[in-house]
Amino acid sequence: MERPGSNGSCSGCRLEGGPAARAASGLAAVLIVTIVVDVLGNALVILSVLRNKKLRNAGNIFVVSLSVADLVVAVYPYPLILSAIFHNGWTMGNVHCQISGFLMGLSVIGSIFNITAIAINRYCYICHSLRYDKLFNLKNTCCYICLTWTLTVVAIVPNFFVGSLQYDPRIYSCTFAQTVSTSYTITVVVVHFIVPLSIVTFCYLRIWILVIQVKHRVRQDCKQKLRAADIRNFLTMFVVFVLFAVCWGPLNFIGLAVSINPSKVQPHIPEWLFVLSYFMAYFNSCLNAVIYGLLNQNFRKEYKRILLMLRTPRLLFIDVSKGGTEGLKSKPSPAVTNNNQAEIHL
Repeated sequence: MERPGSNGSCSGCRLEGGPAARAASGLAAVLIVTIVVDVLGNALVILSVLRNKKLRNAGNIFVVSLSVADLVVAVYPYPLILSAIFHNGWTMGNVHCQISGFLMGLSVIGSIFNITAIAINRYCYICHSLRYDKLFNLKNTCCYICLTWTLTVVAIVPNFFVGSLQYDPRIYSCTFAQTVSTSYTITVVVVHFIVPLSIVTFCYLRIWILVIQVKHRVRQDCKQKLRAADIRNFLTMFVVFVLFAVCWGPLNFIGLAVSINPSKVQPHIPEWLFVLSYFMAYFNSCLNAVIYGLLNQNFRKEYKRILLMLRTPRLLFIDVSKGGTEGLKSKPSPAVTNNNQAEIHL
């Protein structure tokens, strides 16, 4: 794998005509759709939360943070990848390559850390609701967001010392090179993917267990109510988690397999599978906002209002608290009771 040289080109990056050129055109089309949906969708998410007071709560602050992570790649790395596809090679030089790789890592690690924070937030809200308001007041939530992004930056910095941000002509991207260091790649996959997803799985599993117990009346001493809206909001974020795992799983497992035994595994991984795994991961950045619109009626209504108001842009920044929508925290603070169980009215 070669880095962009001083002349801004990468030898061996040129494509011949025929199937390779058609494949590149297909990748460019996928990336263009991803950029458009990413920017439009995540802008709608952020505007929805900003415009409506009922959407401004701890759960949705993390949703906005996740949208920011998704937007990062759409405004810089993806356009540079498109440029590399159109020029059949990297023409922007090593500085842009390093910045692009850094922002790519910032987005993906920021996404998984924010998804982890959302899962912990949902777990506390549903399974430990008596302490939720104290744990996730405005001050604490802002601290959690700052901690999430601080950890994200700290997780990216070692790449500059290892030299793992390189241009890969197979995917036209400056990104994390899995073969630079076996131990570092294993550490990255474990710390940045397996551990966060294990935490998320634990949180959502505990929520599912509680919901099933209550639904089947295993718990008879319930005083607290868990409304249908709470379940729908939880399911929305669960789908976001599942899609992230599906989109990023193949790439991470390929990287892990290659790192464990590079000489035997790498030659047997088809290039098309490697490219497909990367572009599946890239496509994930535009999915979250779509999921909110499809599964969350409150966000869907706000999307429609914003799109209808595009004819009068000044109305976009008017607060719409009345008759509006609910956020992920869709029930009032629970009353203090002697237990922490819930009753579902679906």
